[in-house]
Amino acid sequence: MTAFDDAEARARRDDLAARALRICEERCWRIAAAESLTGGLLADAFVRIPGASKVFLGSAVTYDIHAKAGILGVDGNLLDREGAVHPQVAMQMARSTARLYSTMPEYRGRVVGLSTTGVAGPGPDGDKPAGLVYIGISLPYDDRRNDDVVEARELHLSGTREQVRLGTVEAVLKHLNLLLG
Repeated sequence: MTAFDDAEARARRDDLAARALRICEERCWRIAAAESLTGGLLADAFVRIPGASKVFLGSAVTYDIHAKAGILGVDGNLLDREGAVHPQVAMQMARSTARLYSTMPEYRGRVVGLSTTGVAGPGPDGDKPAGLVYIGISLPYDDRRNDDVVEARELHLSGTREQVRLGTVEAVLKHLNLLLG
């Protein structure tokens, strides 16, 4: 057990996930994710919470660069030029997963899209150092903002591969809660 995955860290992630689920349920929003380096850990953070199925729709683990393009529709030219570890890739992944899950009429325009892409380590990926991560968040249109939101955040995490992955999940949950208010 690492410092990023001790009982206190898990409780912190559980609290953040539960809060996001509660806020989204109150707004009749749903949550979907597209994960690369986290490989399902973000989905796990939500499904650990009883009742998550009222809000959490699912997660596409698109670890391979071609899966990002083929399944999510991330711009292939962007992927060829910049690779998968790039803020625009994170934003496209978040927006695409929201659109993918919004194809069901009952969820149209009400899906929060989350994404993770980066280098978990232990070493670099080409010129991208271990711990360089981008998270993406796409929020539906909201009268309070009078707009929708799509943004990426750059993270520089340290530690083991597992610590980088768990730190990414916590960062997504924290930033989601910040944006939800």
